[in-house]
Amino acid sequence: MRVLLVGSGGREHALAWKLAQSPLLTELHAAPGSPGIARLGECHPIRAEDSEGLLALSHSLDVDLVVVGPEAPLVAGLADVLRPAGIAVFGPSRAAAAIEGSKSFAKDVMAAAGIPTASALPVARPPCVVKADGLAAGKGVHICRSEAELEAALRAVAALGDAFVVEELLEGPELSLLAVCDGRDAVPLVPAQDFKRAYDGDLGPNTGGMGAFAPVPRLGAAEADELVDAVHRPALAELARRGSPFVGLLYAGLMMTPDGPRVLEFNCRFGDPETQAVVPLLEGDLLGVLAAAAAGELGGLALSARPGAAVTVVLAAAGYPAEGDRGSPITGVEDAEAAGALVFHAGTAVQGDRLVTNGGRVLGVTGLGDTLADARAKAYAAADLIAFDGVRRREDIALAATGDTALDVS
Repeated sequence: MRVLLVGSGGREHALAWKLAQSPLLTELHAAPGSPGIARLGECHPIRAEDSEGLLALSHSLDVDLVVVGPEAPLVAGLADVLRPAGIAVFGPSRAAAAIEGSKSFAKDVMAAAGIPTASALPVARPPCVVKADGLAAGKGVHICRSEAELEAALRAVAALGDAFVVEELLEGPELSLLAVCDGRDAVPLVPAQDFKRAYDGDLGPNTGGMGAFAPVPRLGAAEADELVDAVHRPALAELARRGSPFVGLLYAGLMMTPDGPRVLEFNCRFGDPETQAVVPLLEGDLLGVLAAAAAGELGGLALSARPGAAVTVVLAAAGYPAEGDRGSPITGVEDAEAAGALVFHAGTAVQGDRLVTNGGRVLGVTGLGDTLADARAKAYAAADLIAFDGVRRREDIALAATGDTALDVS
């Protein structure tokens, strides 16, 4: 099977790493790819947002499946360009991807499907949550517990130029539940938790994600399937009823409140950095499952999880999320890999024979272990070996989940 993977981030590198292990794979291509992905397949200099360029590339390579990583091309309608041309795509249509592309659309779908979520508020008054209606690279959600925070949030969403929604502020542990969908059914992956805030203690602005771990304590396969029954499958049914069946990865960001789970958001693609912690734990052939979903034929397939845990620590530029870094030499990646870690390239480039920074989130370092504590120790030990100018990370990824204060999502 010839596969074209669209994207260039850590999520796409993790997917490439797993797809490359499939017995079904004959050729792996990526557009535009990254230095990390280039070690696994052939990269092509075509942007993820260039639908016509990707269509032409798919035809020239005679690919059997296109796997789309980022949300922006999906929301813009990449799948609607490829599918009518006879190209199998793992990724939703523009109409279905609106579940991420528009917060108000997602609220409407959830209301129609009876999916528990935060209540919309008619007036912006703290405590509340202000969300940009459109895409914001994971940075469009603002927690407002004071008037000052609310004023800052309203300025931020106004700067994006989109409408916004205001919701009640929910409290409780969060988790990310990703599910492979074929338009009718959903196969859940290993539940994960990500860390959105820039600084330790969940302080600072929201980011695309500073780290993640999987699995979530006390949430096994049975509990995950119950959540999919309550959240994903009703959303799939409602989207299909509207004539927009969802084929791809439906990601539910959930808060486990004292009154039960509530959906914070839906995303129309694999999470980042969650994918970097989830994918290494998957047993079985991910490519086969994605291809079956793209064909609308999941038919009872499943992806079980291997024993153990994974922790991903993001190494970011000093100014992230406000700004990235470009051109700073990166050292120690080979040392971290030799120590047993997986190092996924999120924002890197090659200049001459040197690996350099090329973004805000630069690398994701994933440690694997028998327990979360073991995986966490391995991730941080490997991250210690990597350096670039201004490198910054959170020091508390998965910390609470490794001890007596482990998250209780029951």
